[in-house]
Amino acid sequence: MKLKKLHVTGYHVSLMAAFVAVWVWAAIKPKYPDDWLLENYLVFVFVPVFLLLARYFRLSNLSCTLMTVFMLMHVVGSHYTYAEVPFGYTLQDWFGSERNMYDRLVHFSYGLLMAYPLRELFMRVAKIGGVWSYGFPLVLVLAFSAVYEIIEWVVAEWVDPEAGLAFLGAQGDVWDAQKDMALAGIGAAIAMLMVALIHWRRGLALQSVKAKLN
Repeated sequence: MKLKKLHVTGYHVSLMAAFVAVWVWAAIKPKYPDDWLLENYLVFVFVPVFLLLARYFRLSNLSCTLMTVFMLMHVVGSHYTYAEVPFGYTLQDWFGSERNMYDRLVHFSYGLLMAYPLRELFMRVAKIGGVWSYGFPLVLVLAFSAVYEIIEWVVAEWVDPEAGLAFLGAQGDVWDAQKDMALAGIGAAIAMLMVALIHWRRGLALQSVKAKLN
């Protein structure tokens, strides 16, 4: 398949400018510098991948926006560490939890926000629609979540114990990895259900218009 280079739009530039602004803020005096570096390896790897995809694949503005929002959430978490983000304590009060809930929010948001771009990319590359276009993104989200949890474990074993614990963000929960993966899967399932319902309603509306024209 021959890839055609695309011109970057003003909207893409705005998204990148917003991300860079938040990233610079997060890089200034992070609470735990060692953990900030560990968390930002994800940024150093995936932002170039994101830019490459945006350049060679005509992803929708919606997909670009969803990916940017997720990366912004991650960058905020890297500044405070996921276990100490102020908004996480607000969520903790709302849900009556015994732990900061920001990491749970981000894992859920990973599935909710990234499933649609994965679906769009999958459909453009593999040229597959139908049920598979809704099920495969869910599988990918679960797979990537599992890989990330494995990476967390390996990194935490290799680095300084304090930085490793901050990077894991388990907060004493032995089932933290499983819960994070489950939340990502739930988020992806909700996203795909919403997309399916929207397409279903559009299909009904189109059928109604065709019936009136006939």
